Amino acid sequence: MTCKLSLATLQEAAATAAIPAYDPKSLSAGIVHFGVGNFHRAHQAIYLDDLFNLGQDHDWAIIGAGVLPSDAAMREKLAAQNFLTTVVEQDNNRTAARVTAPMVDILPVGDAEAIIVKLADPSIRIVSMTITEGGYFIDASGKFNPAHPAIVTDGQNPDAPKTVFGLIVAGLKARRAAGLQPFTVMSCDNIPHNGGVTKAAVVGTAKLSDPAFADWIAANVAFPNGMVDRITPATGAREIDLLKSAFDIEDNWPVYCEEFKQWVLEDNFPAGRPALEKVGVTFVPDVTPYEHMKIRILNGGHAAIAYPAALMDVHFVHEAMEEPLIRAYLAKLENDEIIPVIPPVPNTVLADYFKLIEHRFSNPKIADTIPRLAQDGSNRQPKFILPSTADRLARNEDVVGLALVSALWCRYFAGKTDSGQDIVFNDASADRLHVAALKAKDDPDAFLVFDDIFGDVAKSDLFRKRFAHALKTLWEKGTRVTLQLYLDNKLAD
Repeated sequence: MTCKLSLATLQEAAATAAIPAYDPKSLSAGIVHFGVGNFHRAHQAIYLDDLFNLGQDHDWAIIGAGVLPSDAAMREKLAAQNFLTTVVEQDNNRTAARVTAPMVDILPVGDAEAIIVKLADPSIRIVSMTITEGGYFIDASGKFNPAHPAIVTDGQNPDAPKTVFGLIVAGLKARRAAGLQPFTVMSCDNIPHNGGVTKAAVVGTAKLSDPAFADWIAANVAFPNGMVDRITPATGAREIDLLKSAFDIEDNWPVYCEEFKQWVLEDNFPAGRPALEKVGVTFVPDVTPYEHMKIRILNGGHAAIAYPAALMDVHFVHEAMEEPLIRAYLAKLENDEIIPVIPPVPNTVLADYFKLIEHRFSNPKIADTIPRLAQDGSNRQPKFILPSTADRLARNEDVVGLALVSALWCRYFAGKTDSGQDIVFNDASADRLHVAALKAKDDPDAFLVFDDIFGDVAKSDLFRKRFAHALKTLWEKGTRVTLQLYLDNKLAD
């Protein structure tokens, strides 16, 4: 008998899944979180659920918030089940479900007044976010872009903001007016120095309407950097049906994820924080080495395999890792070009970390997809791949493999796989990238004109030469032959 998830049916769900050891009704909110997507519910919410299960810090529950239509859809689906989520953790030899309950509400999407009122509530001491790499209004150099139309609009209408950053500014202003300590702003997105990036966005947004208040934010609000990690695929009908058949639980939006998770945070929370160190969060003075390692090896690895796999008509990530050419290409790229420019990480052997990443990518139970990895490349390439390219160029080192990654991305945006299948793009810049990729078949530099993506990397004669040769080879000989030439150290010939 299938159990439709809700507070009233928790004991029924306990037949097949772990359920909270605490009473969800006993929780009170201490965190407002923007972007209640799969990753948040598989990561930050899980750590809090673990902590609450220890009987601690029940005043640190989550209230969700959002500004996108997808946030409204999530609110509707989760509200119907009392904001519970079934999380299915999967490793090669283990699958287990748990029902989590650290979220107590989601604020109405589009209701700026209600969100600002909650941000000004003295019980809220942390405002966190997972709004994706593309949600920070930054350019290829990582700098905040105050000229973005959405930010300009918030600057002109600071009392009726529509962006996450405009809402945070308004919430901080309301707190200051009430004589309250500012909340800590915590990014949980895969962006280098995500705390600094978030600070630049909040301060930059405030500066458009109130420069003096922007200075106050810069001086008084904490923005800790953090590194987050857990592979979490998107949810579709497959996952919803699988939960019903395997666990007899009907969840409107369950989350499937790998068993592994990691969170490294700078301990900078003046308004207080939950005792997350008791459930595995690592607090450090400087998160930089950890985020370099994760973003470049894991996220960079995902970005590297996405496009050759797509061009070879591979659908799942674990299937890409079963393809000898792709697996060997990833290992050579990581070991030859990416890992050598990553600074040392405390108590970590980078080669061993990559072996762990290979294992995680190969997990067949996750069913992570190549289309998910390939989406939003215009935001991911400048953060996950091109920084390694820039570092090698600055050291006068070759970039054969990294230029190949960029060439594969360009070839992908021509719109057809090697077998002639249509490619469906999922990228805000898809139109301009597609036009440029088609031109680049005859003029490779046509794809490198986007300063917001390639920045100074495109100014390098060596990079342009390697990119052009790799792209020419992809068009003339196909992805398989090109990968083999790279593995044989013949792609630069």
